[in-house]
Amino acid sequence: MKILQTPDERFNSLPDWPYEPKYTLVEATTSDSVKLRIHHVDTGAGTSGETVLCMHGEPSWSFLYRKMIPRFVAAGHRVIAPDLVGFGRSDKPSETSDYTYERHVDWMTQWLVANDLNNLTLVCQDWGGLIGLRLVAAMPERYSRVVAANTFLNVGDRPPSDAFMAWRKYSQETPVFNVGAIMQGGCKIKPLTDEVRAAYDAPFPDESYKAGARAFPTLVPITPDDPSSQANVEAWKSLRKFNKPFLTAFSDSDPVTAGGEKYFQREIPGCDGQPHTTIADAAHFLQEDAGEKFADVVNQFIR
Repeated sequence: MKILQTPDERFNSLPDWPYEPKYTLVEATTSDSVKLRIHHVDTGAGTSGETVLCMHGEPSWSFLYRKMIPRFVAAGHRVIAPDLVGFGRSDKPSETSDYTYERHVDWMTQWLVANDLNNLTLVCQDWGGLIGLRLVAAMPERYSRVVAANTFLNVGDRPPSDAFMAWRKYSQETPVFNVGAIMQGGCKIKPLTDEVRAAYDAPFPDESYKAGARAFPTLVPITPDDPSSQANVEAWKSLRKFNKPFLTAFSDSDPVTAGGEKYFQREIPGCDGQPHTTIADAAHFLQEDAGEKFADVVNQFIR
């Protein structure tokens, strides 16, 4: 496994991003004993005793939470925001075949345990849920509550949306995987500033760094015989016993995950009686479109 590391200078002078990088080494789960660096932000004094774990999706990185982190910190919470392998400041295996759903779950499991994180409020969107909810299912004792936004945990038993299949097709066929443009396409804010688009492009100096970003859409289970379908079926068995508070906060303008909150609300006991909400005027990347509003919803939920 060949590992690429984005040069540090790519992350200089990002807007509203003053955080010092922290790294955790994990096993790459290959035969050649490679170690991977997973980057995360760790900020806030944590005077409330609560830790908010912010997990991003595709093709973003922890920078996506920059509007939300200050509000969590102001509420007295510690905030942890990791970059998935292949994204942000984390290491990037160079081949799409290096990435599988189960490897991502294993890498983030190692990271979570190595940092001994507990009493967590998971805030997850997109692949942050596909991976983050697997961690909740495997280690529910580490979590106090969950906030799910614009995400899902597919088992491949129903057809995916047309919007998702169009995205999957695009990701495999486009000669240039333009991350800044993709982020813009998933937002209602028009336009994102040049500085923000550059920040989303920063982890990827050229196309060779984008193997993980290209691979992710093909890793979502869309048929029952997908390699991760059964693992997700088992995860659902655990989540159907999760009776700690579970909130859905989907946006009102995401064609990819629209309606998915109803399944969570029906299947997870912790959803019962919670103040589920819809974030108005926000598309897929609701952290970008309505980050402050979303953060206020999370803070109120914790209170």
